[in-house]
Amino acid sequence: MMQCHQKIITENGGRAPLTYKRFLHILSRLGDPEPPSREITEEHFMKCTTPADAFVTEEHRVPLPEDLDVPRSKSTNWIGGESQGLRRLEQHLEKQGWVSQFKKPQTIPNSLLPSTTGLSPYFSVGCLSVRVFFQKLSTIYAQAKNHSLPPVSLQGQLLWREFFYTVASYTPNFTKMAGNPICLQIDWYKDEDKLNKWTKAQTGFPWIDAIMTQLREEGWIHHLARHAVACFLTRGDLWISWEEGMKVFEELLLDADYSINAGNWMWLSASAFFHHYTRIFCPVRFGKRTDPDGNYIRKYLPVLKDFPAKYIYDPWTAPEDIQKQAKCIIGKLNCTWRFNISNKREV
Repeated sequence: MMQCHQKIITENGGRAPLTYKRFLHILSRLGDPEPPSREITEEHFMKCTTPADAFVTEEHRVPLPEDLDVPRSKSTNWIGGESQGLRRLEQHLEKQGWVSQFKKPQTIPNSLLPSTTGLSPYFSVGCLSVRVFFQKLSTIYAQAKNHSLPPVSLQGQLLWREFFYTVASYTPNFTKMAGNPICLQIDWYKDEDKLNKWTKAQTGFPWIDAIMTQLREEGWIHHLARHAVACFLTRGDLWISWEEGMKVFEELLLDADYSINAGNWMWLSASAFFHHYTRIFCPVRFGKRTDPDGNYIRKYLPVLKDFPAKYIYDPWTAPEDIQKQAKCIIGKLNCTWRFNISNKREV
């Protein structure tokens, strides 16, 4: 969005600002980003068009999933292309009150439909212009009596992107621990078995495994859900390097982004930017706050769908008769569910 990352670094004494507050302070002196370029339409090309359909043969057509031995998946929330991105953008911008008062921490991580804009995949692959979104938000804010502010506002989310872009442009080895001057050098455990179970949604904690299932099936999860599974993998439970989690997100996220992905993983593992490592996302209680009935878990982990709400976040605590009624005996061969893989038995 901004072509001034070097200006920001220069303004900060030749170093990248490592706090969002400092970043915003510098931006306030540099002003808003440049407006977006004009929209390019067919009229700009006059008669210089090439109707592709007339030249595409069966041999050169866009392949279908089955042509690549990829099975057709369930319906998805994420349909690619600029037209779909613009449609989603305009649908959100019509809700001007929601846009003006948006505060990301108040959105719901386990909503069955995205409780945020869901625009990040379109920005990530270039289907939507970040500058267009920023400018449209500025117009709505100017017409509102009041509006939320960074870091929690919608514009604040775009500025988080620029914050990480700025730091990444300055920092060598930004996606690694070794040789990265802003990253704490931590003696992480190496445990391929636990990493594999985290990746494949087999940790034994329903909230964590539901998130990882959604990630694998849909390619997107809410930012607080990302926080929860990142904390669990690193400083919260398994003590496995953030680099491993970053690689999994890079593979599975539709909105994977070099700077944002690495920056968030360093942040959430308390390796950089944030060092309050004792502030942990509880893998049992956190999800209950916004989804006490466990509907999110029931959707993504149907093996647990018949558990009462009282036990669905920690089914190993359910009496055996309840487990039998739910047709899932924890730890038995007739149930695909397992005991949790960390040492935590009571949370």
